[in-house]
Amino acid sequence: KSDLERTDLAKDKTGVFTGSYAVNPVNGKKIPIWISDYILISYGTGAIMAVPAHDERDWDFAKKFDLPIIKVVASKEEVAQLGNGDEKAGATRLAEAAHNQEAYKALVETYPDIFNVAAECTAADGYSINSENFTGMETAKTIPAMIEWLAKQKIGKKAINYKLRDWVFSRQRYWGEPIPLVHCEKCGCVPVPEDQLPLELPNVKTYQPTGTGESPLAGIDSWVNCTCPVCGGKAKRETNTMPQWAGSCWYYLRYLDPHNEKEFVSPEAVHYWMPVDLYVGGAEHAVLHLLYARFWHKVLYDLGLVNTKEPFQRLVNQGMITSFAYQRKNKTLVPTDCVEEVSPDVFVEKETGEKLERVIAKMSKSLKNVINPDDVIKEYGADSVRMYEMFMGPLETSKPWNTQGLIGVHRFLEKIWAMSEKSIEDVDITGDLQEPLSQLRKMYHKTVKKVTADTATLNFNTAISQMMIFVNDASKVQSLPKSLWEGFIKILAPYAPHLAEELWEKVGHTQTIAYESWPTYDEKFCVDDSCTIVVQVNGKKRHQFQAPIDGSKEELEKMALEAEPIKKFTEGNTVVKVIVVPNKLVNIVVK
Repeated sequence: KSDLERTDLAKDKTGVFTGSYAVNPVNGKKIPIWISDYILISYGTGAIMAVPAHDERDWDFAKKFDLPIIKVVASKEEVAQLGNGDEKAGATRLAEAAHNQEAYKALVETYPDIFNVAAECTAADGYSINSENFTGMETAKTIPAMIEWLAKQKIGKKAINYKLRDWVFSRQRYWGEPIPLVHCEKCGCVPVPEDQLPLELPNVKTYQPTGTGESPLAGIDSWVNCTCPVCGGKAKRETNTMPQWAGSCWYYLRYLDPHNEKEFVSPEAVHYWMPVDLYVGGAEHAVLHLLYARFWHKVLYDLGLVNTKEPFQRLVNQGMITSFAYQRKNKTLVPTDCVEEVSPDVFVEKETGEKLERVIAKMSKSLKNVINPDDVIKEYGADSVRMYEMFMGPLETSKPWNTQGLIGVHRFLEKIWAMSEKSIEDVDITGDLQEPLSQLRKMYHKTVKKVTADTATLNFNTAISQMMIFVNDASKVQSLPKSLWEGFIKILAPYAPHLAEELWEKVGHTQTIAYESWPTYDEKFCVDDSCTIVVQVNGKKRHQFQAPIDGSKEELEKMALEAEPIKKFTEGNTVVKVIVVPNKLVNIVVK
């Protein structure tokens, strides 16, 4: 298996217990030693200390083999709970309790959700817990403090591990860039002179493998045999070719000036276009292609051939669309056609009757959980599928396909089409308006603003959510102002282009909406008059109410204390303190 396969997050973890234990030098506790192939022998010493509560691969391994999982980092939000909403106060309380066994035990019993293992692993920074003398320290300070302690005890020291790997650059095949080297018995390996570049592949009728392990080029004598550029003696060309990475490492530069026969790209083109604003690709691009492309670009920059140090300003790795799968107790997976749903969310294996757990996994032909997009498009339409994929969640995260979610998006598009049957009136909406049109105008401008911003940052799911809010408000009016309706169709167009074209024609336009300019918004209509204030009692949400924007702390405190749902928590108790966060929160501390 390759290193990439071994570290694949979706890969089922395997391992075996050695029967031996290691001793944790910090707390003296024994740790079982396991062997697993997801740990790379080339990383560090080839042995690692697993932290399953805060590493996804370690978490999966510990869960599979029922190993202890100890939470050692609490998030900043969790620590704030210890201080009644104040992070610093919570951290102080945690640090003080760390040196008092009874106090720490009381904290654990009072806040079990903070100190015990959660339903999934968390990798965010926060504060150390369950960590002996380091408990209460911020993560950023814990690591150097622990390294310093280990060094003083003479049992460890800081070390840097590099994750770079050697790059096997040669391939034994025909279709690759030929490597411009010749091999001479007298002079050794000699580069092809510049005036003989570019070195091109010979035209051949067949490029089948030789059967000897050599490249197909090795069997073409007329191409292989040549003279040494240095001594003029007999020599042979290098028959290995470059991998596909060679061309893709600089293609983005050649695209800028593809017909230039004097240089690979002109300085003017590089200056105008570079660097690349946005590069969207899978995670394997970040690990391989873009890493190598960056190497090449750095060399080209050092040679003065490009004017930017970095080739790409922003990289986005889109997540994978996964699917549901069904798992036995022994963690093996069952093909979906062998599964029966006996009641809502209860699944059994047809043949054995064994109860199965529904999990999320990669789409696989063997598991028969692959979604054929052609079939789904045929039933629900391309716009529904396109929009659902954007609505599933953040672009960077992997998400499970759920047909029920697709149906919801399909109904949303049907609702938009139904709205087009309303009366569309060409009315002036620049002046004062009565309700509900006044509120609809505000919602329209808020929607244009948010969809504009979210589209630019690739937050498509939240842009669609905002469109849904607008459509919900627009469906409540008897007739729609034409300017608002047309503006909405424009922001809908990139998300549901086929429907948008139909709607655009329906309001009387004869040219495609693709030629229209993006709508603008007026900031004055995006400002709210009121905001939602959340009321907490001892850090727990108990109520919320609407209040004027930028209301005074005294006014918000009074409104919170006089709210009927809050009185049952304050009557008979002493209000110790009231913390007010303007426009957001009122936290009442009672005892």
